[in-house]
Amino acid sequence: MSNKVIDQVARATPDVMARKVKGLSDRAIAWIFVAPTIAILLAINIFPLIWTIYLSFTNYRVNRPNNAVEWVGLRNYQRILSDADIWITMQATAHFLIWTIILQVLIGFTLAYLINKKFRGNDLWTTIIVFPMMLSPAVVGNFWTFLYQPQIGLFNYVVGFLTGADPSSFSMIGEVSLAPWAIVIVDTWMWTPFVMLICLAGLRSIPDSIYEAAECDRASKWRQFWTITIPMILPFLMLAVLFRGIENFKMFDLVVQLTGGGPGNTTTLTSIDLKREAFEKWRTGFASAYAVILFVTVFGLASIYVKALNKVKQR
Repeated sequence: MSNKVIDQVARATPDVMARKVKGLSDRAIAWIFVAPTIAILLAINIFPLIWTIYLSFTNYRVNRPNNAVEWVGLRNYQRILSDADIWITMQATAHFLIWTIILQVLIGFTLAYLINKKFRGNDLWTTIIVFPMMLSPAVVGNFWTFLYQPQIGLFNYVVGFLTGADPSSFSMIGEVSLAPWAIVIVDTWMWTPFVMLICLAGLRSIPDSIYEAAECDRASKWRQFWTITIPMILPFLMLAVLFRGIENFKMFDLVVQLTGGGPGNTTTLTSIDLKREAFEKWRTGFASAYAVILFVTVFGLASIYVKALNKVKQR
């Protein structure tokens, strides 16, 4: 059937076009198929990036398109790097980023190590643990907002039961000292399964023969863990840190659902601050410079980290 279709297409092709196609090389034909995809990528990714870089050197405001656009040079970058409020936002982002990565890697690796041990109900527990990752951030944010309610939330009652404190005496998303930890807890609950799956893939990629050889050499379980398991799973751990670091650096929807960046600016991450500058204050040129700085920061750190990851993989 497929040959008949091909023959029909060949007969329907005009002679002029057929001669042109017949004279093309394999390289030219490959470019004909790849060119539309490259054009779409350039239109979607490269052009907006170039346009953003251009706007970052101007005072352009999208809500005032008729105003004359002035070239301000590096003024936007200087204002961003000297703005104390933006540095506070950077510190809040770093706090969120560091603690979520630490907790997710530790808990995710521990869960993967336990699940890798064959026991009854292994598949069921894996499915239950992975469940939070399947939910949308909007659903998770609303769900945990209800759990954090001081009067009726389950979280406060559990903490009160374990510590003896009055459940209504504190608010996780309403107090300056607790709100940053509230979003760390939720993100850890949601994305630890992702780290666990990566670690589990790494653990199951280690050949059993290596552990058998170590047992023949009378190596203890602790010795096997530190000399076999950790070195061989380290690239997977670093890969999980890379993925979660990039995602958490641009975290937006979950924090907006939980705290909206409050109380005050305690949980205002760089992504939330950037959105306010661009679509609430309408400082498009300033926001473009802000976005470029964040892009360069993430791209630079990721590039350095990938080089370190490649060196670990080559050992």
